Amino acid sequence: MKRFWLALVLASSVVFSVSAAIEVYEFDDPAQEAAFHQLGKELRCPKCQNNNIADSNAGLAQDLRLKVYEMLKQGKNEDEIVEYMVARYGNFVTYNPPLTASTLILWAGPVLCVLIGFTVLIMRSRKPKSKAAQAQLDGDEQARLAALLGDDAAGKPSANKNNKDTNG
Repeated sequence: MKRFWLALVLASSVVFSVSAAIEVYEFDDPAQEAAFHQLGKELRCPKCQNNNIADSNAGLAQDLRLKVYEMLKQGKNEDEIVEYMVARYGNFVTYNPPLTASTLILWAGPVLCVLIGFTVLIMRSRKPKSKAAQAQLDGDEQARLAALLGDDAAGKPSANKNNKDTNG
């Protein structure tokens, strides 16, 4: 019975083992290899959207890496490869899209938000807190206020005010 369980464990470990394919590319010179790695970091995977094609395991990213490799072997430079990818997948494929009418909001949006927020803060700080803080009392109004509060104009308690403690 132990042999059965041992055989079952070994069989399942072979079945469920992960085998990852390692892509091996051979380049003519180190400059091509450096360009390949640079493009792999600069180009975004259209399927994953947050990974570059060097880090993505998606099938589309593998195809893009292969296409970059083939184009480098054909003698294309980095700009030509990026232009090809943009023509095929749009500006989204690059992490730094160019300034065009369609990407203007991406470039101007953060600056506009900061400027609008700063303007709102300035306008709110200049606005008076309330109408009461803004009002100035003239002499007659001050005398009336003092009478209502039970004080005379000199700031002494008036004679009609009862100063006894009401607690007993």
